[in-house]
Amino acid sequence: MHPLLSFSVFWLLPLALMLEEDSPLNSVPRRFVPYHRDNARLFHAEGVSNYSTMLLREDLDLLVLGAREAVYALDLNDISKKRASVKWEATQQKKAECQNKGKDAEMDCKNYIRILHKMKDNRMYVCGTNAFDPECDYMSFAGGELTLQKKVEDGKGKCPFDPFQRYASIMVDDDLYSATSVNFLGSEPILMRSSKSSIRTEFKSSWLNEPNFVSMAQMPESDKSEKGDDDKVYLFFSETAVECDCYNKLVVSRVARVCKGDSGGLRTLQKKWTSFLKARLDCPVLESQLPYIIQDTYRWCDPKLHWKKCLFYAVFTPQSDTSDLSAVCVYRVSDISKVFAEGKYKTPVPVETSFVKWVMYSGEVPSPRPGACINDEARNASITTTLDLPDRTLQFIKDKPLMDQSILPIGQKPVLVRRGATFTHIIVNEVEAADGNKYHVMFVGTDNGTVLKAVNYDGEMFIIEEVQLFQPPQPIKILKFSNVTGQLYAGSDYGAAQIPLATCGRSSCCMDCVLARDPYCGWDKTVGKCVSLSDSQSELIQSVKDGNASLCPEADPIKPVNQSIGPGGDVKLSCLSPSNHAKTIWQRDDSGLIPSARFQHLGDGLLILNASFSDAGRYRCLSVERSKTDKYETTVAYYHVIVDAAAGKDGQVLYHAQTGGPSVAGLQAVVVLLVVCLLALAAWNFYKGHLPLPWKCGKNREQPQGMHDQEAVNTTVAYGDAQRTALAEDKPLVFTTHNNSNNNHAGEEGAVGASEENEAPKLSASLQFIDDESEI
Repeated sequence: MHPLLSFSVFWLLPLALMLEEDSPLNSVPRRFVPYHRDNARLFHAEGVSNYSTMLLREDLDLLVLGAREAVYALDLNDISKKRASVKWEATQQKKAECQNKGKDAEMDCKNYIRILHKMKDNRMYVCGTNAFDPECDYMSFAGGELTLQKKVEDGKGKCPFDPFQRYASIMVDDDLYSATSVNFLGSEPILMRSSKSSIRTEFKSSWLNEPNFVSMAQMPESDKSEKGDDDKVYLFFSETAVECDCYNKLVVSRVARVCKGDSGGLRTLQKKWTSFLKARLDCPVLESQLPYIIQDTYRWCDPKLHWKKCLFYAVFTPQSDTSDLSAVCVYRVSDISKVFAEGKYKTPVPVETSFVKWVMYSGEVPSPRPGACINDEARNASITTTLDLPDRTLQFIKDKPLMDQSILPIGQKPVLVRRGATFTHIIVNEVEAADGNKYHVMFVGTDNGTVLKAVNYDGEMFIIEEVQLFQPPQPIKILKFSNVTGQLYAGSDYGAAQIPLATCGRSSCCMDCVLARDPYCGWDKTVGKCVSLSDSQSELIQSVKDGNASLCPEADPIKPVNQSIGPGGDVKLSCLSPSNHAKTIWQRDDSGLIPSARFQHLGDGLLILNASFSDAGRYRCLSVERSKTDKYETTVAYYHVIVDAAAGKDGQVLYHAQTGGPSVAGLQAVVVLLVVCLLALAAWNFYKGHLPLPWKCGKNREQPQGMHDQEAVNTTVAYGDAQRTALAEDKPLVFTTHNNSNNNHAGEEGAVGASEENEAPKLSASLQFIDDESEI
């Protein structure tokens, strides 16, 4: 390497490390809350798994929970209280047919509840996989009981066959919109509306190409529309890109939409969507070459504002194992709608090698615009329904449903990026802070069974806390929250959990409360607690954007805790930092305590080894945390250590230092010296010929049998016994390595070897008597 280049690398390395430390990708949640049964209210039924379908019935104060072969009605305020349940198991005949088709009896051939939606008459529409033969039914809650009405309907196209296949569904005006596979093999994906006039997508790769469906949402775009537009249903999914000119398959994220009033075409696209359009959805994470894949979305709308102000929050994960980043991107509904209403189309173009290339369509676009809903302009042209659309428009959308323009997030970058656990689901809640501003708090589920609580403050990614909900860790499979109860609900394979949106009680002092920068919480000086803004009428101390803890009043001094220890004893002084963003430092008698062999700084305390009388004093643990405004110190723990001979080394004694015996270093020196001596002795014996060399084995086999009779008789014995035997018979001894070719005393060698197996140092050796003086 050129000297100048090496010097440049050496000079840039500290800069790169500094940038890496400051990178938001390496930021950790300010607080990690490990699993504890008091963290959340849990529900789990013995023998039941896969709690992955939820329906909030706030009108009934119920959380309706769908699991494997069961539906539960839980108390919305405390889901650990079951109010009702109903079993819905697959019949033995269905299970047998499922097994005969090669499916696993325990995993596949069960009835997994996958669809739960409320209808206008307050009944619920429920569907299950039913041992790879999906069925649907109607369910009601009355008199404290859940009841299936036994009005079984065919669930094909509504509910997936495979319980582990991704799907999406939504109920709009009692019409079920579903995205799943319509056949047993899962090879025919469709987006379907189940109603009196059912309608679905084409079975073409240009429409849906090996998709993984994620979620669906309805947008009231007809509300106050200047063009007389129709409501839309949006579908989010990922699929193999047909437009990619690459060697390997490339998966991309998509958003598609259809019009609520679509009735299909008259001749072309009969009972098929005439308004199906799709576009690529990008979430640029750093300089990633492969696009990130969408996993979940959440539609946020302010009921006081126009639908164009609605947002879609989406969770993305990498499609390559080389990255461990997950991201959240936010999209405006107006940006998505604009691409579909005004954007260019892509069109397939055949090339010489029978390969189809997708390029931007630059030709004439038919009128009415392909994929558009019926609006005032179409009605003025006597086109009142999609059945009136001309074949030219329908053929265009049949061949070209893909838009050329990609949809980018707000700011063209994510609002949250995290390294580590993979994101699975997201919900967003808006809360008004003490400063009068409204903030969007993101609750993100991970595949480690945790939920992140995060906010983006003007481009700054800040994770307030991470809470472990399930132990052992289980991927979060669904998230819901209720504005009525202010509670968050999560489902996993093991069970369901409920936690409050505001967890202010975890902050014990004003500084910790303010530095948490939680929009839900503030410090109440009157009661001296960190409380929820919604539960207090007082003016609270809060600084969510800056974390300005100087607003806090002077904290009451902490009284020291007496800790006695005898001379030579060891003691641990506990100190748990309230924040992962803080560093802990120790002071002794108000002076900084430097770590040493006897004073070891641990992550959760200070370890004092081999205490002496001079170690007595006052030990203070300080938490030092920096926010955007300043650096703040607070006392976390305070100890008065007393070294007293009468204590007898009692107290929090971990272990005693060994005195009056050989040190570890001395033992290591002795072992090394013994090994060197043994190697020297073995080398001397090889040199003198007392031990046969490996390459002389053939020569030894050629010796007469009589010489073998005069050879040494090998026995593996303890060193002391061998020495006494040698003195008794007055025969010279030779210390040799074990010879595997000697089978005459295998039993003796095995017995002695077992007795010496646990001794150190471990030596495999044997002592030989020499009967022939010529060998010496």
